[in-house]
Amino acid sequence: MIGIRFAGVLACLALLGALPRAAHAEWHKRTDAIMGTRIYVELWDTDANHGEASIDAVMAEMRRIDNLMSHYKPESELSQINQHAADYPVQVDKELFDLIKLSTHYSEITEGAFDITYASVGYLYNYPDHVRPTEAQIKAALPAVNWRNMKFDDARHTVFFEHKGMRIDLGGIGKGYAVDRGIEILQKRGIQHAVVTAGGDTRIIGDHMGRDWLVAIRHPDDPNKVVTRIPLSNAAMSTSGDYERYFDEKGVRYHHIIDPKTGHSASKVRSATVIGPTATQTDGMSKTAFVLGPQKALEIINRMPEYDAVFVAPDGKVFYSNGLRPAEPPPPDASKPSATPSSPK
Repeated sequence: MIGIRFAGVLACLALLGALPRAAHAEWHKRTDAIMGTRIYVELWDTDANHGEASIDAVMAEMRRIDNLMSHYKPESELSQINQHAADYPVQVDKELFDLIKLSTHYSEITEGAFDITYASVGYLYNYPDHVRPTEAQIKAALPAVNWRNMKFDDARHTVFFEHKGMRIDLGGIGKGYAVDRGIEILQKRGIQHAVVTAGGDTRIIGDHMGRDWLVAIRHPDDPNKVVTRIPLSNAAMSTSGDYERYFDEKGVRYHHIIDPKTGHSASKVRSATVIGPTATQTDGMSKTAFVLGPQKALEIINRMPEYDAVFVAPDGKVFYSNGLRPAEPPPPDASKPSATPSSPK
């Protein structure tokens, strides 16, 4: 698939070379709009009806998760938490409970850079209408941003907020989770080669019939340019950028990745890509560099061998984790005479 563009990747998932096609098998693909983003599924199947039914099952799962976890839908369980959890413990579905609790793991390992309670301030922004909160509004709402003020009852699956005005938003981890659920459904149906993408979150199982998928990271300022291309198979990747949901005002970009400590749009990188085993993991880690900066974020990534990362700084410099860093040329051997450059003619 060449030329499909999602929030975080450009020319996402292209082939590395020409591929033979089996006589009774083919690739099945579909795009849909769910969860406020673009969902893409591509898979290889020998049975056309089974392949299409498998895609149907993934799309149905995406809608189910959206109905459960969307903060835009007043009837969703997540919306019920936001409405009532500061007054009393709210009992929710175990699946939602587990994901909310899992988010605190990423809050801990990122030193609070990832925090779903950012929504206590984040809801004051309206990017399509170019609305941003005043400094006074941020100051008033910011004390509610603290993941440690969420209290959980594992036996009853309840969530309680210890601070009035607290809200949560699973946008920073929910799409990755939905991608993983889609992959799990495909694997249970016997699919061995597939890709599922939701916005900037992608997970791949298998390869592209003998070749890796080639995933390109788009340039933050030009959707037709790429920063780098990475071959992947049996892996997940999440890309976040300040070009996804934003507006510019008087030379300042206001975008959806909020620094939990300040309530302002985080600006220490322009783009952050994280690669790992699952999309839930990479989604939860991809916002970190915006808040901590590329060097500090790489310190965290490099301590965990299951992750790799590519960060694009505001000045355009590209930072790679240890596993992706381009090889440097060996130093010259001092024991050997160096070549003398020829004189110009």
